Amino acid sequence: MRLLRGLLFNIFFYGVTALFCILFIPTLFFSRNVILWVTRFWLNTVAWIEKYILGLSYEVRGQEHIPTDTNYILAAKHQSAYETMKLHHLLGDPTVVLKKELLRIPIFGLFLKKVGVIAIDRNSKEAAMSSLIEGAKRMKDQNRPVVIFPQGTRVAPHETTKDKPYKGGIIKMYKHSDMPVVPLALNSGLFWGRNHFLKKPGKVIFEFLPPIESGLSDKNVIAAIEERLEEKTLQLMQEAKDELHYLEFTPKEALETR
Repeated sequence: MRLLRGLLFNIFFYGVTALFCILFIPTLFFSRNVILWVTRFWLNTVAWIEKYILGLSYEVRGQEHIPTDTNYILAAKHQSAYETMKLHHLLGDPTVVLKKELLRIPIFGLFLKKVGVIAIDRNSKEAAMSSLIEGAKRMKDQNRPVVIFPQGTRVAPHETTKDKPYKGGIIKMYKHSDMPVVPLALNSGLFWGRNHFLKKPGKVIFEFLPPIESGLSDKNVIAAIEERLEEKTLQLMQEAKDELHYLEFTPKEALETR
């Protein structure tokens, strides 16, 4: 049954996404607000397909940790494409730090440019850091939350920080933007695996954690983000595995000893 639901989901998901890209090409000539409407329409459609065809939903915890009196940077764990499609549901109108190569994807890249993202050149550290600082300041002025994935790429549930270490981009944003950093843990990779064709039913959990305190040194801010994200992410993955035994997850003890 899970196999059938996974196959049907892929048919509807990729079919609907292709249809949206084609039908809404003319909206690229309209204002950003129109593009946002199209984006949210697509995301809501995908969420419906996930819930009623695949059987995948999500739960949000720790929303009390999201600042209400100032803009902020969201340092999120990144296990799959799933969380990128839920950011507008979670944050309203965020911007995402991503590699500039994504802007070259036909049609989809044009939508990304229109929505407004912070695109960085990963081949040039100096240029990337400059883009991060400038982009964070610009989004602060626009009152849009900034989402960054501190490890710089998707990380499979079985991979540790030895495999995918935390990078220094978040430090530059923390120091130069004067915005609080809110960590976001999740367990999406167990259901929507990186490079896995079939997705799995269940419930993804997003958990916002207390903001990182201001005034930390470069070393301490990375350590604080990494410690909090890794500990909570392991807990969330173990919780999902305890509830749904068909999920593939390396036991916590094995990960910690690698």
